[in-house]
Amino acid sequence: MRAGLILSWTVIAVALLWAVVPGLFTGYDPIAGVPVEKLQSPSGQHLFGTDAVGRDVFARVVHGSVHSLSGAFVAVAVGLLLGTLLGLLAGSLGGVPDAAVMRVVDVLLSVPGLLLALVVIILLGPGTVNVAVAVGVGSVAAFARLSRSEVVRVRRTDYVEAAFGSGGRFTAVLWRHVLPNSLGPVVALAALQFGVAILAISTLGFLGYGAEPPTPEWGLLIAEGRNYLATSWWLTTLPGAVVVAVVLAAGRISRSIAKESS
Repeated sequence: MRAGLILSWTVIAVALLWAVVPGLFTGYDPIAGVPVEKLQSPSGQHLFGTDAVGRDVFARVVHGSVHSLSGAFVAVAVGLLLGTLLGLLAGSLGGVPDAAVMRVVDVLLSVPGLLLALVVIILLGPGTVNVAVAVGVGSVAAFARLSRSEVVRVRRTDYVEAAFGSGGRFTAVLWRHVLPNSLGPVVALAALQFGVAILAISTLGFLGYGAEPPTPEWGLLIAEGRNYLATSWWLTTLPGAVVVAVVLAAGRISRSIAKESS
């Protein structure tokens, strides 16, 4: 179990380093290709092979990590901030506000997240930032429900009741006692949602709603290689394996955080 967690953190760390300092991992240009080297299979010179215009696929995966990972961070931030705020208000106020917020959350949860993201993209238009925001909006309901349940649990504890009984202001008690003690499971969900967001952003990029070619975004890389799947398997398989590895690593880290916070 320990080894699996270390491996997961290593995968995430490598992906982050790809995004921050891609030049440390590859010297190839992710945009310009060498036509005479097109569709070469993986080798020591080109770890992930080359694509139909001679571009190094590994270089495109490395440089594309900044688009996929930054989009996932934006998506998680949108879902975490809006969802936690709604859950905090619903769980602390109770009554009609709680019922109203939870009914809206129930409606949102009844709609598949990817479908909800597509609706938001139709309203905002395609693009990397819009896709990230759309995926984040699709996760607001999950964050709100979990946050609300944790706020209700913490709100009923003795130390919170004592804080109110001693004359503590409502907002001060929420900020100092309720919110910090209800964030553990929410942070675990954020780690899980990071992986889910990468998968959703890659899916939307594959469908053509994300970055425009020749931007090396992970979902777009997989989409570009699907026409060559029968003869050049590495164009989709290797970028897809990277996406799967990062998503699984984020899920493993999420389970670890949830276990420690319980």
